[in-house]
Amino acid sequence: MESIFNQITNFYNHPLFVIVGGVTVTLAFIAFIYRLACWTFGITPIILRLGIAIWQRKVAIFGSVEVFESLKNSLIDSNIFKKKNIVHISSDNIDKAKDETIFLVDWETFGDKIEQVFSARKNHQTAIVVYAKPASIPQEKMSDIANRANTVVVNFRGRLLNDILTSLITTSYDRN
Repeated sequence: MESIFNQITNFYNHPLFVIVGGVTVTLAFIAFIYRLACWTFGITPIILRLGIAIWQRKVAIFGSVEVFESLKNSLIDSNIFKKKNIVHISSDNIDKAKDETIFLVDWETFGDKIEQVFSARKNHQTAIVVYAKPASIPQEKMSDIANRANTVVVNFRGRLLNDILTSLITTSYDRN
């Protein structure tokens, strides 16, 4: 029995098998390093960007007090946003939102003031998410909103959090 084992061991100790084994291990190691680098350079920037977006950026909610409380509770209940990063903007104080980085606009409350909301953002990197009931926005206004940079219209509360997170990731954050 031991002689069969020795014959098999001697067979695989042939220089050809040693060379092929060494090349295979080297290629597997290079492939592992390549995949690790791809993952690091592909995923890490997105994770860092999302982390900074959630940690430091503020969401300005344009709406009545009731709408503000409802939307704020939805954002806080997700355990993603901090209470201090959610700010209420009333209809008589739209200019207060100039320093905020994402706008969440209730269409029922601010539909007639949407142009003031668009002019309140400091640049096109400030995302605007318009929360409206289905078919409540007139078609000409919907076309106008669609032609603006970094704007989203959300009809369902279930999609609201997803669209806010996507907007936070896709817009850059200027720390100054």
